[in-house]
Amino acid sequence: MSIEIRKALASDAEELLDLMRILGKETDNLTFGEEGLPFTVEEEIAYIEKVNSSNTSAMFVALDSNKIVGTSSFYGHLVPRLSHRGEVSVAVRKSHWGFGIGYKLLSTAIEFAKTTLSAEVISLDVRSDNDRAINLYKRCGFEKIGTFKSFLKVDGKGVDFDLMNLYL
Repeated sequence: MSIEIRKALASDAEELLDLMRILGKETDNLTFGEEGLPFTVEEEIAYIEKVNSSNTSAMFVALDSNKIVGTSSFYGHLVPRLSHRGEVSVAVRKSHWGFGIGYKLLSTAIEFAKTTLSAEVISLDVRSDNDRAINLYKRCGFEKIGTFKSFLKVDGKGVDFDLMNLYL
């Protein structure tokens, strides 16, 4: 398996939306389900173009044989008092778990935050029972700073999420 990591392109929009629907079916670890993200292809194109023209944010994709199998994003803040920090997210197709793709995507987003923004703090939230993801985040230096009880509801049941920070 040869994985390529690159910035997302506007031409990836439809495939990214399809991927989000697949990911939403494969796991309950995300903030959405099998419905995917509530965007049209045109809205996703506009969003990717906005991120790509931003000085504070970036979206990356992982490709396996030119097919998108994962994504990561870093969102920095424009507000001066928050500009030292940002949030990161990572998602990978279940068929590609365990191959280091999440690590590559996360590392790419962290490197962007360090070199492009000189970020000091990167935050994320992760389902409290998602040991696989928590171990990845710890491996990259994140530490738990708290738990958000009933962060979201899945099938009518509250699900706790851990809040984690990486201090650069």
